[in-house]
Amino acid sequence: MNNFMMTPVPTDAELDILQVLWEKSPETVRFVNDELNNRRNPEDKEIGYTTTLKIMQLMLDKGLLTREIIERSHIYKPSVSQEVTQTQVLQDVVNTAFGGSASSLVMRALGSGDTKPEDLAKIKALIQEIEAGNK
Repeated sequence: MNNFMMTPVPTDAELDILQVLWEKSPETVRFVNDELNNRRNPEDKEIGYTTTLKIMQLMLDKGLLTREIIERSHIYKPSVSQEVTQTQVLQDVVNTAFGGSASSLVMRALGSGDTKPEDLAKIKALIQEIEAGNK
């Protein structure tokens, strides 16, 4: 069974926390909370410490985070890599919003008109790599 099949799809708030921890892991709740508040839009309400703590405790229970207690400090890190989580979230979007059709997702993303030439080059290279592997 794949790793991304064993953990639940993270919520938006959980993804925000995971993003901090993928970049700065391992860290305390205090650090994560401060970082979330530094990254928020100035017009958004500040995120309270207890809110971050509660979400991280739920994430621990769900298996999205691991925790180590060092001298009374609770240190958290992601239990799943960013790549695995991105694959999981993307598969969930494909299944729920695009009826399971990856091509519909790609067509919608590329049809938005904001695709940079360097991104198109990467996409073409990936397609060629996939085609070469299927021969």
